[in-house]
Amino acid sequence: MRFLIDNALSPVVAEALRKAGHEASHVRDRGMQAAADEEVFELAKNEDRVLVSADTDFGALLASRRSSRPSVVIFRRTSGRRPEDQAKLLLDHMPDLREPLESGSVVVVEETRLRIRDLPI
Repeated sequence: MRFLIDNALSPVVAEALRKAGHEASHVRDRGMQAAADEEVFELAKNEDRVLVSADTDFGALLASRRSSRPSVVIFRRTSGRRPEDQAKLLLDHMPDLREPLESGSVVVVEETRLRIRDLPI
């Protein structure tokens, strides 16, 4: 899968996804660490990447635009997790997430559960 990691998460998450065989880029790799959420959202959409963040504003953007792309993964209540642990959590759930993310979904990753909603919302 193709991922774009937002500045709310460490570049270590992108690196771990790449090591697992995914195409992953962090906004810092693109010189977009200070970019507005709308710009990051559009980049993910235009490049058909799953946007991964801890910023809940991306869910609001999806809702306001009634968009079915890009899929978004939002880490919530995982503030104590190290980036390596966040990447592992995502990778461990990838078999269950692949189809929803490919078809257009927002996935909320919490300490003990996943919530998946089909897009548009």
